Amino acid sequence: MKQHILLVEDDIMIASGLVYALEQEDYTVTHCQSVAETSCAINTAQFDLAILDMQLPDGTGSQVHELLQNTNTDVIFLTVVDDEGNIVKAFESGAADYITKPFRLRELLARVRRVFNSSSGGNTLRLTLGGVSIDTSAGKAYLNETLLDLTALEYRLLLTFASNRGQLLTRGQILESIWDSSGSFVEDNTLTVYIKRLREKLGDTVNIETVRGLGYRVD
Repeated sequence: MKQHILLVEDDIMIASGLVYALEQEDYTVTHCQSVAETSCAINTAQFDLAILDMQLPDGTGSQVHELLQNTNTDVIFLTVVDDEGNIVKAFESGAADYITKPFRLRELLARVRRVFNSSSGGNTLRLTLGGVSIDTSAGKAYLNETLLDLTALEYRLLLTFASNRGQLLTRGQILESIWDSSGSFVEDNTLTVYIKRLREKLGDTVNIETVRGLGYRVD
C-alpha cells in the first residue's frame, strides 16, 4: 500500500510542484488549501505524513497539527519564518521536521524519506555521544538526562557530529549539513562561533577535536 501524504499549502504553484514530485516518488497525495478543508480530509482519510504550511488563509499549520494529534501522523512544517524560537517550539510540539522557504525540492524529498524510515524503524531514533543522548524523533538533546538548551543550528551541528562519530568532517561538509537540516545559510567564519558555543554547552562530556587545516572530528 502506498504511503499517504497530506499536503496543506495555499500557494498553488508550490503545491502543484510538490504534488507532482511526491507522486513521482510513488506516494499518494491529498492536497488541501485551508484549515477547514484539511479538517474535512482528516475526518475522511488516514495519513502517514502531513506537510503543513504554517500560514494559511483561515488559520495556521499549528492548528492543523492539533487536529492530527491523535492520528499517529508525522508532521513536517513549511514556513517562511526562519526563527529559531518557532523551530524549537515546533519540535517541542512533536513535529518530525521544519523546513523554511524557499527550500530545495530534493532536500524536502530526502526529509520525507527520513521521516518514513524513522517511523518504520529504519533509522535510529536515539543517538548517544559521550554523555549526550539525542532524541531525533523529538528534536531534543540531553546531557546526563538534563535537557540541553540548544538553538536549532546548535542542535543540527550536534546531530551532524553524532551521525558521523569518529569521522573527519571538513568545514564544507559541516556547513552543507547545517544548510540541509535547517534551511539556513551559515557563513564559514560563523561556524567557528557555533562550534565554540556548542563546546561550552557540552563541557568535557564530548570532545570536538579540531584537525588543523582539515576540519573537525568527534570520537
